[in-house]
Amino acid sequence: MARVRLEHITKRYEDVTAVDDVSLEVADGEFVTFVGPSGCGKSTTMETVAGLTRPSEGNVYIGDDEVTNLAPKDRGVAMVFQNIALFPHMDVFENISFGLRLRTYDDEEIRRRVEQAADVVQLEGMLDRMPDELSGGQRQRVAIARAIVRNPDVFLMDEPLANLDAKLRVHMRTELQRLHRELGTTIIYVTHDQAEAMTMSDRIAVLNEGRLQQIAPPLTCYNEPANRFVAGFIGSPSMNFADGELVADGLETDNFRVDLDPGEVPGVTVGDAVTLGVRPEDVHIASAAGDLPAVTAPIEARTDVLEPMGDEVFVYLLLAEEAGRSMAEDPATASDQLLMSVTPDTEVHEEQDLEVVLDRSKLHLFDSASGEALRHGLVERSEPESGETSKAG
Repeated sequence: MARVRLEHITKRYEDVTAVDDVSLEVADGEFVTFVGPSGCGKSTTMETVAGLTRPSEGNVYIGDDEVTNLAPKDRGVAMVFQNIALFPHMDVFENISFGLRLRTYDDEEIRRRVEQAADVVQLEGMLDRMPDELSGGQRQRVAIARAIVRNPDVFLMDEPLANLDAKLRVHMRTELQRLHRELGTTIIYVTHDQAEAMTMSDRIAVLNEGRLQQIAPPLTCYNEPANRFVAGFIGSPSMNFADGELVADGLETDNFRVDLDPGEVPGVTVGDAVTLGVRPEDVHIASAAGDLPAVTAPIEARTDVLEPMGDEVFVYLLLAEEAGRSMAEDPATASDQLLMSVTPDTEVHEEQDLEVVLDRSKLHLFDSASGEALRHGLVERSEPESGETSKAG
């Protein structure tokens, strides 16, 4: 096992910067996931750790050793790729032991390591099978066992579950968590699937356009995102956003207002543009929000589309600047909408007029220009007086 440290890693391809000044440290035995949209630089960053890509600038350390210029075979790492790439003419035992045989280990040591790895990934009794006799999950286990037998200091996994069906991906997530617990090895994992990142990781590193946006435990990224990008990327469905302006006693958006003291929002003053964020589960029907200690003034809305998901229902709400505005005649834009999550037994129907409130303790404020987070949670203001209603339609 070993810690991994990246210092100011930059990778340029002619006029394209794939990784831009990324610095981070993965602790010994930690499971860290690189997550972000396609093209954000997560795989390139991992490849610099593996030695498959030489950084244009910066240094890579594994343990106490600088390995920036070392060949992949000398770094003590093992990789599992999205493309499983088993040798079709070799059985499971031969596939798992291939790397050991190249390094001329003796037969007894090879058998011991293979059987031990097969036991860890639950491939007992399958060592004589051919790859085409295995399921997708079993083939992925063979690829993982092939990495385990090398006893690496660091496991590098580049979207290893991407080619599996949805049910098998969920099962393999559990298997990888168990594997990490049993081996205690440092794991760096790359995925664009935030469910994988949130459920498996000790910490997640969110990247966008080659830059590190935030590295923190999954729930910290969810509850206290460093900026608007992290807030919108982490969480499914995505966070609601509404652009507004700070006024003397609150935040004004096109469709509603939130009472607050601008002096309690660091880095901005009255007149500055601020973006409010709220997750769908923190939007509530006003008549059912009595247990919440602090909510915004009611916001008038009309339900548009309902998406039953089994354990919850996503309700798309349309807002309007003036009461009585026709949604059919004046279609809503993104800033005129809210997404709300409710329980399946909630009485709500399409094209229903209702009032919703936002949980003040779960509101997020971002600087509209930079996107940086300004504040998480507005709990100091009490519930509005009865009859007080924001401008909404």
